[in-house]
Amino acid sequence: MKRLLYEPLSWLIALFLLLLWGLPHSEPLFAYWFPQLERPLYQQESFWRLTLAHLWLVASGTLLAVIVGAGGAIFATRRCGRAFRPTLETLAAAGQTIPPVAVLAIAVPVMGFGATPAIVALFLYGVLPVLQGTLAGIESLPASNREIATGLGMGPWRRLWQIELALAAPVMMAGIRTSVMINIGTAAIASTVGAASLGSPVIIGLSGFNTAYVIQGAILVALLALICDRLLERVQRWFTGYAE
Repeated sequence: MKRLLYEPLSWLIALFLLLLWGLPHSEPLFAYWFPQLERPLYQQESFWRLTLAHLWLVASGTLLAVIVGAGGAIFATRRCGRAFRPTLETLAAAGQTIPPVAVLAIAVPVMGFGATPAIVALFLYGVLPVLQGTLAGIESLPASNREIATGLGMGPWRRLWQIELALAAPVMMAGIRTSVMINIGTAAIASTVGAASLGSPVIIGLSGFNTAYVIQGAILVALLALICDRLLERVQRWFTGYAE
């Protein structure tokens, strides 16, 4: 119990839940801080619903990034795929050079408004860290580990799963962690194409010159990023202990 009290993650989660519960009742406070605003509290949608929608966008975009990024890295480290590695890295890097707003503008005419174009933008932004992390993790393994696995009679798939990916997991998790952090911030702009997220108060506040809305959304996004970072740090440490 004492350990939980001194754990920053516990305090961050408690503060986040307190804000989710307390913000709908905080209109007098924001009215005092921003007396010039007619509506100082964002009330179009529930903050709980916006949080769940934000997490859904981040999880969907990151899952696609992990599937494509890790899969591409595994392919590029096989004998048949080494020649394609520069192409894969270039394509993944190109995804991050395109501004997410431009990706949304291109995707909306094809996919329509909603979560789908936002998930595409998150995938493009999140795939590079996963690809680089998986490549670095697999390539950091000593050749002797592969030779021992082969000597024990392990086939290529069993060696990949039980040796290469298991030992590369901590470095892979570092890439996934970076991808999630990028996507939590980027998901805030999903509201520009009609997808609900914690960025909705921020976007509406910016367009309506309502600073209170911007603060309410930005605080929740920042806390959510800190909580996810702490959680993924724990997962990464667990994988590190397992690999050792």
